[in-house]
Amino acid sequence: MVQGFSTRYNLHMRSRILVVLILTLSALAQSSPKPAPQPESKSVTVPMTVDHDRVIIDLDLPLPNGTTKRVHAWVDNGDPDLYLSRRLFESTGGSLSCDGQVCSGTPPLEMNIGGMTISLGGRIPGFGIKEAKVPAGGAPIAPGLDADINLPSTVLRNYDVLINFPDHELTLASSGSLKFKGVATKVIVNAGNGLIQVPSQIENKKYTLALDLGSSISFLVEDLFDKLAAAHPDWPHMTGAIGPANLRGSEDETKWKLMRVDRLQFGPLFLTNVAVVDFPTDRVSVLQKRAGTPTAGLLGANALINYRVGLDYAHSTVYFDIGRLFNFPDFDVIGLILRPEDDGRFTILGIADFDGTPSVPEVQAGDQLVAVDGVPVSGSALGQVWSMLGGEPGKERRLTVERNGKQFTVAAQAQHFLGETEENNKSKGKPRKN
Repeated sequence: MVQGFSTRYNLHMRSRILVVLILTLSALAQSSPKPAPQPESKSVTVPMTVDHDRVIIDLDLPLPNGTTKRVHAWVDNGDPDLYLSRRLFESTGGSLSCDGQVCSGTPPLEMNIGGMTISLGGRIPGFGIKEAKVPAGGAPIAPGLDADINLPSTVLRNYDVLINFPDHELTLASSGSLKFKGVATKVIVNAGNGLIQVPSQIENKKYTLALDLGSSISFLVEDLFDKLAAAHPDWPHMTGAIGPANLRGSEDETKWKLMRVDRLQFGPLFLTNVAVVDFPTDRVSVLQKRAGTPTAGLLGANALINYRVGLDYAHSTVYFDIGRLFNFPDFDVIGLILRPEDDGRFTILGIADFDGTPSVPEVQAGDQLVAVDGVPVSGSALGQVWSMLGGEPGKERRLTVERNGKQFTVAAQAQHFLGETEENNKSKGKPRKN
């Protein structure tokens, strides 16, 4: 009897000890510190490519299946709308409604740049981009541009942004956290879309010009352009959108007027020999409406390619930090006006004159540019093709051209468009007019 009691007692005590041990271990497990979540990055610097003076970076877009897709993105502070290519939008699982040339759909919630999460659609009602725009069919978000999505002003305005052209780097940081360098100027920032207008002067008259680093060329409204051209017939000028002025390959680019403005003030900067295009009349009203203020045009990346440009949206301030002193021969090219087609081909829309005659007389409007020096151009970005067509004046390129299904080869020379020549410098100091 005593032995049975002792056995039961021992079993009871072991059970109690086991229960206490389990409870103790459970308490320790609950009180042990959990790994702290990694803080969200406040700043990130990523490499960027400058393609046709436009900034291209890599980013990752989360997909519904839990994976991410890495794509090329166009950094375009001059456009408030978010664009996605059709193939990229379809991978997000969204639905589209189409009207004419552009479709629209629900934007992705976010993207990731170098480990930093960038909000797009927004999880808070009333905030974020309401719709994504998608070109109809298989058209790219911009003709001849190797990018599937853009980073518009409505996204950039939520951050500190540094576009470093000399070092080919883009920095994004939480608003107010980036230490900018260079000379600063107060600007007008549209609170609704993030578009920037900079106080400027041309010939001692005050204007505002948009800062648009998504454009490869600068523009002036037509009446101001014509007024300056009439007052300064000695300033280099020409007709035909070649080189960085060849933006989209629209039919009217063959008639665009180009000119170099001898000197203009853009905020604190005094810029010389700035290549500008007369702003097409139908686009001026769109620019003014989006800006929300009168504007005389825009300054594109071509005028600021030597600078590190800091965008401090929170304080309506832009910083300019000179990074190099070099005059890029942006118009030393073969004088073709090109249209990038949706299927990757390049149509020759026109041929610019040089010294009053067609610069490539063997080529006709409507021909297809097939190759340059034996290198096929189909599927290339527009900037890559213009790199092939550029070179020192007199540099010969062999163009493979197709007309009516037949190919032939043309020897063409790069010319010094929209610039001065030694002959003119030696004579009356007047620059060449093309």
